[in-house]
Amino acid sequence: MRRGRTLILVFLIIIIGLVVGYFALQTFTAPTQEANQPIYVEVYIAGQNIPQGGKITEDLLATISVPQEKVVEVMFTRDELANLLSNKVAKFPLDQGVVITTSMINDASAAVPISGPQWASLIPPGMTAMSIPTNRLALSGYAIGDGAHVNINACFLFIDVDPTFQTALPNITAALTGTGFNPDALPILSLGASSSGTSQGRLELDPSLQQPYYLIPSENQRPRMVCQMLLQDVVVMKVGNFVATAPATTDPNAEAAPPPPADLVTLVVSPQDSITLSYLMYTNAQISMTLRNPSDQARQATEASTLQFLLSQYNIPVPAKLPYSMQPALDTTASPWNKSPLLP
Repeated sequence: MRRGRTLILVFLIIIIGLVVGYFALQTFTAPTQEANQPIYVEVYIAGQNIPQGGKITEDLLATISVPQEKVVEVMFTRDELANLLSNKVAKFPLDQGVVITTSMINDASAAVPISGPQWASLIPPGMTAMSIPTNRLALSGYAIGDGAHVNINACFLFIDVDPTFQTALPNITAALTGTGFNPDALPILSLGASSSGTSQGRLELDPSLQQPYYLIPSENQRPRMVCQMLLQDVVVMKVGNFVATAPATTDPNAEAAPPPPADLVTLVVSPQDSITLSYLMYTNAQISMTLRNPSDQARQATEASTLQFLLSQYNIPVPAKLPYSMQPALDTTASPWNKSPLLP
């Protein structure tokens, strides 16, 4: 009888120990499990499409839960709802489901009335957007696209002109047929001239015969080319045309036709640079763009490229005049794909 009581007591002690141990284990492990669970924060999104310039109201908003470590300062949480609704408007169209940040809204009192295209809001203050004609060669084989950072090169042709006539040299000569005062008329100087139709030349002395001779040009003046990088780190806003809405199609199975090759590019430049580009465009300067890394903000000082620069910089010798030559005679260089100085 005493043994039975002893066994019951032992079992009671074991049961009590297990219960105490269970509760102790729960006490020590619960904080650890709670610490491992992520904490979510509700942030505001566009509950429906909000047009550019549309006023931000609570019925246009919705919330989503985001892990606390993913929430950034520019987002709006429930505690910041008052700031989001305090006379705010959308800077540009906000699609449904987009997380609203401080860069997407503006104070209605400071916002410019929206009357232009939606992409105008993408132009930074103090800058302007300008379109210039282009082709696949100027676009680096269409490697340049929307948002690219580019450098802009330009090539010019220069000729000598008469500073008074502002015409290309050499001038055309003429012979005077009569000068002086006519004795039978009023004392007015008369001047008669007949054009010879020949270009103005120059007088030189033959060193062998010691005889003078008059040289006239054999052809029109050859322009002199110079190329230089004018603008650096220019942002491309759009390659090709801006399209407000996609064209509607009546056939749902019809495939959309590929867009035509881009023949213009819109650049974001300063007002002064836009004037420079206008001058280049209307003087038929050849403009090309080179693609650069968007994270590279360095500026490079470059030297203009001319024929003299090429000869000296790259150690190109002028070929000597030899008593023999190649056959057939070559007076131009060409390649199968180069049909013109600039590709269409």
